[in-house]
Amino acid sequence: MDERVDGRNPRVTTLGQIGLQQFAPYLMNRIMGRYNASLRLDLRRQGLTVPQVRALAVLAVGDGMSINELSVFTVIEQSTMSRTLDALEAQGLVRREACQDDSRTRKIFLTESGREEFNRAWPAMHEAFEHMFAGIDDAEYTAFIGTLQKLLGNIRKHDF
Repeated sequence: MDERVDGRNPRVTTLGQIGLQQFAPYLMNRIMGRYNASLRLDLRRQGLTVPQVRALAVLAVGDGMSINELSVFTVIEQSTMSRTLDALEAQGLVRREACQDDSRTRKIFLTESGREEFNRAWPAMHEAFEHMFAGIDDAEYTAFIGTLQKLLGNIRKHDF
């Protein structure tokens, strides 16, 4: 019988039995906390916050999202996203347009300045990404991404 204490053993019922170093949600939060912390200084020099750059990054890949969609993709609560977008709009980095199909919905678009600002932030983001995956070969990375996609599928609340 498997005596692993890894959180997936049915006899393991407490966090103390699992241990923080074997509890995936803890590790994922810690990793993303370090990734974001490594970016803060570079972003602050640009006058941006991590949530603002998350929004710019998502829009750089898929422009024209609703606030709800953007909140889901950036993992930022909708109220925080609204304030984030207010700041980005005031800086001329995004613009909001009424949706043609539903006047109550507004779509968010990067401005040319927003795209340029994201392009200035991208090197620091990519460098932090490369540092995080140092020593991870292509097969390990591919397997890891596959596992993350399965996890997301298991907990996802939206079809996107």
